[in-house]
Amino acid sequence: MAGNTIGNIFKLTTFGESHGKAIGGIIDGCPSGVKISIKKINFELNRRKTGQSNIVTPRKEKDKVEILSGIINNITTGTPIGFIIYNKDKISKDYNNIKNIYRPSHADFTYTKKYKIRDYKGGGRSSARETVCRVIAGSIAKQIIKNINICAYVSAVGNIKLNKKYNKLNLNIKNIENNIIRCPDKKIAKKMIKLIKIIKNKGDSIGGIITCVIKNVPIGLGEPVFNKLHAELGKAMLSINAVKGFEYGSGFNGTKKKGSEHNDVFIDKNKTKTNYSGGIQGGISNGMDIYYNIAFKPVSTIKKTQYSFNKNTNKLEKLKIKGRHDPCVLPRAVPIVEAMTALVILDYFLLNKLYK
Repeated sequence: MAGNTIGNIFKLTTFGESHGKAIGGIIDGCPSGVKISIKKINFELNRRKTGQSNIVTPRKEKDKVEILSGIINNITTGTPIGFIIYNKDKISKDYNNIKNIYRPSHADFTYTKKYKIRDYKGGGRSSARETVCRVIAGSIAKQIIKNINICAYVSAVGNIKLNKKYNKLNLNIKNIENNIIRCPDKKIAKKMIKLIKIIKNKGDSIGGIITCVIKNVPIGLGEPVFNKLHAELGKAMLSINAVKGFEYGSGFNGTKKKGSEHNDVFIDKNKTKTNYSGGIQGGISNGMDIYYNIAFKPVSTIKKTQYSFNKNTNKLEKLKIKGRHDPCVLPRAVPIVEAMTALVILDYFLLNKLYK
């Protein structure tokens, strides 16, 4: 299997499966002499971990990282950083009844056809359990580019939307973390949580949107023509499980405007009156805030009875899924979005030799 590495200079390679002994990763290209707080890494892991509220999967994983190499006395050495997290709370027997049945809209079918073998326990390598490695690497990246502010939040669940623009919100970690859905508007958050609970009680799932904002980005990040900044951010976001769409700046709504309405007019040599460009022009950061939306589909593994194809009998059969699954991935995906953003931004910092 190829495709397990992301990055050009700051590279992350992950390994492991959902119900395997452990998952982990190797970070190559990390600068030496950087002070790393394990406490900050664990804070990010706690934001992503299972069992944190009644609107996420009840699987209980402590998700405490063990650093194997590359960091001595909390200082990076410049050598590869190896880390591991052991899987403790796995109940593989819950998946016995789907051993030969493909879950609708899940990677079960494509993985089996491509690799001729299937790890049905928890989805194996296709499971979002792998994203814990991204959060670890992303936390390290955040600590290196500490002057860059990256903030993601839930802006929609189903038809419930936060209609305020990001610059009209008081975006900070305290506001994002003060409710279990991670929406900065308390009233909208309550409606979102209520909807997810209703969906969960019906044995179903629901999707939504996460918005991410990057502030204090210097002018000049991005490598046209094929490595444009928004293209790399899009690739990073689309690599996250359950993501179905990415739009930055004015996105699809920008198609409704005329050029005279959409153009970002300069008010001084480094600032524009509007920011429909989303902080990126020609694939290069222009110094304005970068903002984008990421669309997440409803989780495909649901408890409602469905029909699916049995690869052994070649017949459609009733499918009743057991196990512990998220009715909505959004609250746990917020730190993953931030982590993937940090990996991309740090990589461009190193490419442009901006980190010293």
